Amino acid sequence: MMKTLFLQPPSFDGFDGGAGSRYQARREIRSFWFPTWLAQPAALIPGSKLIDAPPAGLTMKDVMPHARAAELVIIHTSTPSFANDVKVAAQIRAENPGVKIGFIGAKVAVQAGESLERAAPVDFVARNEFDFTIKEIAEGKPFAEVEGISWRNEAGEIVHNQDRPTLEDMDSLPFVADVYKRDLKIEDYFIGYLMHPYVSLYTGRGCKSRCTFCLWPQTVGGHRYRTRSVEHVIAEVKQIQRDFPQMRELFFDDDTFTDNLPRAEAIARELGKLGVTWSCNAKANVPRDTLKVLRDNGLRLLLVGYESGNQQILHNIKKGMRIEVAKKFTKDCHDLGIKIHGTFILGLPGETQDTIRETIDFAKEINPHTIQVSLAAPYPGTFLYNQAVENGWLDAAHAELIDDHGIQIAPLHYPHLTHTEIFDSVETFYRQFYFRVPKIASIVGEMVRSPQMMKRRLREGVEFFQFLRERHAA
Repeated sequence: MMKTLFLQPPSFDGFDGGAGSRYQARREIRSFWFPTWLAQPAALIPGSKLIDAPPAGLTMKDVMPHARAAELVIIHTSTPSFANDVKVAAQIRAENPGVKIGFIGAKVAVQAGESLERAAPVDFVARNEFDFTIKEIAEGKPFAEVEGISWRNEAGEIVHNQDRPTLEDMDSLPFVADVYKRDLKIEDYFIGYLMHPYVSLYTGRGCKSRCTFCLWPQTVGGHRYRTRSVEHVIAEVKQIQRDFPQMRELFFDDDTFTDNLPRAEAIARELGKLGVTWSCNAKANVPRDTLKVLRDNGLRLLLVGYESGNQQILHNIKKGMRIEVAKKFTKDCHDLGIKIHGTFILGLPGETQDTIRETIDFAKEINPHTIQVSLAAPYPGTFLYNQAVENGWLDAAHAELIDDHGIQIAPLHYPHLTHTEIFDSVETFYRQFYFRVPKIASIVGEMVRSPQMMKRRLREGVEFFQFLRERHAA
C-alpha cells in the first residue's frame, strides 16, 4: 500500500472547500464543513493521512513535510479553488518529484481532460465516485487498469479509462469516524446554526431531485438515493459518541435525508434511544406526523433549501416545491419547536427586482430561525451552467465564482438585471431579514438565556460586518 496523503490544500483565509452542493467559497460568517469526501477514501487505505488545511489554519510550510514523505497525494479540488490547487500540486512536485498526484472532486469529474491540460503537475483525476478508485491506485494497480480515472501516460497523452460502476453497497464503506478521530480536531469545524462542537457524516449518497444548480447529484453522487442500512449508521453513531464525548450535535449531510421517510423515522427512533441531539438536510415537504417522530427522537434543526419565494423561479430550476406546501411545512416546524436554517439563492433564471423583493418578503413571512443567502453559482457540470452559457447569461471564459479574496461573486447577469444588482441584493436581504424588531428581540432573548449563545452571536456579528466591509471594498 502506497503511503498516501489526502489533502484539502491551504487556500484563501476562511475558504471552505469542503462545502457540498453549491457553495464553495468564504462565507459571511466563518464556517467549515467536515471533509467527508476525502475522509471516506482515506478510511479505505491503512496508514493514510488526511490534512484539512483551511479549518486547521495550516500553511504549505506545515503541509510540506507530509507531502515530501508521501508516495501518493490526493487533492480535493473545486472550480473556485482549482488554480490555487494546481499551484499547490506544483509545489509538492518540486519537493517530491517521484510522488503520484491525483485530483478528486466535482470539477475534475466533469472536466477531466480540460483539468489535466491545465494541471501539468497532476498525474490523474478521478471521475464520479472515487473511493475504491483511489484504493486501487494506492494498492499499486497500473493506471491503465483502474476504472474511473483520466490520466497522463509516459508520452504525455491524456487517456480516459472506462467509467467505474456506481457503488450500490453503501455498507461496504468503512466509517469516516475512524479518520476523524485519527486526523481531525472536531473543534476546528464550526457552523453558525449548529451546536458546537458538531460532527457530520453521510448516511447515503445521491438525491432524486433535479435542481438545476445543485452540484454533487449532477456530477458525483447521482440522482438515486443509495443508503447505508439503519444498523450501519447507528453503529457509527455509537462509535462517534465514544470517540467524541464532547460532541453536542450530529449532522446528517445527505443531500436530502428526508427523501426516504420510513428510513428517516427508523434512524430517528434509534437515535432517540441513544440520547443524540441531531439535525439534517430536509425538503420543505416533510409531513407533520414524520416531523413529530423526528422531533420526539432528538431532532433539533432542519437545513432547508427554499431558494426562492417565487413559484415560477422554483419551476425554472426544477425545484419540485410548492410555495403553499413550504409554508405549511415551516409552520409545522415552528409549532413543533423544530428550528430551521433556511437557505436562499439570488440570481436564478427568471430573477427580477420584483422576485427578489418577493423572496425577501417570503423569508420574513415564514421566518426561519436563521438564513443563508447565496448568489446563483453555475458550476460546470450542472444544467444551470449549460443553460447560462447557451443563453448568454454567463461568459464561460470569465466564469470565476469567487474574487481574489475568496468571496463569492455574481457571475450570472440578465438583460434586465445586472451583476451589481444581484450582488447588492444579498446585503439587502440580510439587513431586511435580521434588522426587524421581532427578530432582534428573538436573538437578544436567545443570548440572554445562554452565555455560550451570546459569545457565538457576538462573534458572528463581528464576522458578518467585517464580511460586508470586504464586499464593499471588492
